[in-house]
Amino acid sequence: MSKLPPKYQFTDLSDYGRSGGKWIAEKLEDTSFTPIHVTLLFVVSGIIAIYSILNGHYITAAFFLILKSVIDAADGELARLKKTPSYVGRYLDSVCDLLLNMFFLLAIMYVTDASWIWTVLAFIGLQLQGTLYNFYYVILRNSVDGDLTSRVRENSVPVALEGETQKMVTFFYHLYKSLYGVFDFVIYHMDSKARKCEPFPSWFMTLLSVYGLGFQLLVIALLLLFGMIQFVIPTLLGMSILIFAFIGIRKLFLK
Repeated sequence: MSKLPPKYQFTDLSDYGRSGGKWIAEKLEDTSFTPIHVTLLFVVSGIIAIYSILNGHYITAAFFLILKSVIDAADGELARLKKTPSYVGRYLDSVCDLLLNMFFLLAIMYVTDASWIWTVLAFIGLQLQGTLYNFYYVILRNSVDGDLTSRVRENSVPVALEGETQKMVTFFYHLYKSLYGVFDFVIYHMDSKARKCEPFPSWFMTLLSVYGLGFQLLVIALLLLFGMIQFVIPTLLGMSILIFAFIGIRKLFLK
């Protein structure tokens, strides 16, 4: 089930795990598994990838990074199949992604003796990339009556949806804000007028999807697979430069 109406769908380069995620969701639809259980499962895959990096098993790490992307697609698919949208699930997914990203880079820093300063900058760049992609993607979904679980700006605690408690929503909202707030703030103020635009064209969203987490993990996995782990941090830093290019394209050509 797509997050967008057919007219506005685009080729998402970061979403290669969607078909596998749909398959997993379909197998779990009539079970007691919930989307949150699936989120925790991708955390396990991420932890195995981190352990593999630390122990020099780079091919295994690459496999579990890709598997993490596939499972990551399954939790949202399962929520849509079971018709159980959840703010708790949405925030938990994002928090787990950020923490795993941090530990992926820390593990790479450890085995390559990379500078902690460059590692921190790579992490910041990685998060800003993903935030820009999600910012524009959520604007698009909201403007064309797509999936509305995510909001353009997380400025207030949302009202709990059916099946979740307000207490849990409030807790995970504040946890999300404590980790993502600065990245959301930076990207929003770099292009605060983006939400007033016409729906973004498919070509723009496809180009921007290189900043989706799935594509970022694919880049890391390929570098691990080819024994180029020392290039992971420089590559993520280099990719961050395109943030200004994407925002420039939006401001100049997409009004």
